[in-house]
Amino acid sequence: MRFVQLSVPAGKRTAILDILSEEDIDYVITDESSSNGGYEAVISFPLSQDDVEPTLDRLRESGISADAWTVVVDAQTVVSDRFEGDEKRDDDRDAPSGLIARDELRTAASDLAPGRSERWSYVVLTVVSAVVAVVGLLQNSAAVVVGSMVIAPLIGPAMAAATGMVIDDSDLATRGVALQVLGLGLAVVSAAAFAAVVRFVGLMPPGTDITAIPEAQSRLAPNFLSLAVALGAGIAGAISLTTGSGAALVGVMIAVALIPPAATVGLGIAWGQPLVSFGSGVLLLVNVLSINLIALVVIWLIGYRPQNSFQLNAVQAKIRQRIRMLAIALVVLSVFLAGVTYITYQSAQFEEQAENEVHDMIDEQPYRQLALVDLSIGSSETAIAFDEADVDSGGAINVSVTLNRPMGTTQPNFASDLDRRLTQQTERDVVVEAQFIDTGRTASERSSGNATGSSTLFTPPLESAAGGVSVSPFSADDRIDTQYLQEGQ
Repeated sequence: MRFVQLSVPAGKRTAILDILSEEDIDYVITDESSSNGGYEAVISFPLSQDDVEPTLDRLRESGISADAWTVVVDAQTVVSDRFEGDEKRDDDRDAPSGLIARDELRTAASDLAPGRSERWSYVVLTVVSAVVAVVGLLQNSAAVVVGSMVIAPLIGPAMAAATGMVIDDSDLATRGVALQVLGLGLAVVSAAAFAAVVRFVGLMPPGTDITAIPEAQSRLAPNFLSLAVALGAGIAGAISLTTGSGAALVGVMIAVALIPPAATVGLGIAWGQPLVSFGSGVLLLVNVLSINLIALVVIWLIGYRPQNSFQLNAVQAKIRQRIRMLAIALVVLSVFLAGVTYITYQSAQFEEQAENEVHDMIDEQPYRQLALVDLSIGSSETAIAFDEADVDSGGAINVSVTLNRPMGTTQPNFASDLDRRLTQQTERDVVVEAQFIDTGRTASERSSGNATGSSTLFTPPLESAAGGVSVSPFSADDRIDTQYLQEGQ
């Protein structure tokens, strides 16, 4: 529901009243007695949200220039039976319902993209959100990371850029692009600076591996699912803006796609790990481009157009050019996404094959008394770790297997047998690490069900495939035995 107040320029009263009568709009007219530079009256009337745009367009066609002021305010309700006729007109409308007027859209987008005098708050909130995101990543706290998204003011610039392009407001579009560059640059720089302070002051334990933190891992290897998140955020942002609802909540969704990756780029810079910054940087760029592209397309498809119909062809050409530029950039970056997606698939497939081989082995003699506890590929289960395993191990993949076994038994050939079977099945070189946890009872006791001890994890004596054994400071009744076998041993 909207309430419109329109100043009537001298000589335009009759034309305006005729239009309102033709549209069957109830109005109140107040004669202007003050010296106001050519206005003779003020007309006030309620409208449904969908009727604002076509009504204002008709009034402009009658000669209402931009010199006349028009105020559109949000009205919670209109208590009148006479307004029901206006609501019934919405049923006959072909255009999508629930959209705000073009002028309201411009104002809403402009409010979300602060001007110079209000930019300090945008800068402060962006820096604070990036710092909080770094804290959440380092503490592996999803709640803190979400909190950083809530305070990030990043929905406005993207929506302002798309809106300015569609309605041919170059100042608004330029401001939106500039604020995006400023905001993301500030986020990365502030995250890197804060992370460097955390690292070198000693607020994190020495030797902390940021790639092993789950909250950071998810931003290191973006795949095509990341693209879906960004596109969804852009669609939600455009719809919330054009319908005038839920922009604050949708802003959190857009921040999901921008703030954590930007903070992860800063972490990689502070920790001196360019691969971390590269992977999360690609994710950040993909998300920014996707949000801008889909917001532009959605706002245009919804039906918004420039106020001046003579500019329509020129605006369409500009929009096509912008879409082509964004699409080409996304295609280039998608090569990286495709590579990570393929590596992720390879990693999952290899891990499944390895697990199946282990289960097949422990179903056969002489390994029937073993029980699989854990199986992992590389130093972590991410696609990047799987890919780096090829480089770090001279072309081989690290496979680590942990199994339970009865006390008093040994399986010196398990690593070599698993290596041979994995090499045959996957046709890839591997480095096998087989780790055994003694359960504290002998094989005969296990088969009879009489337990004499409990399973405990301690630092083990290490039994390599070559036969070397190191002494454990812990009890020999509870130990971990680890076999290392490298391809070719």
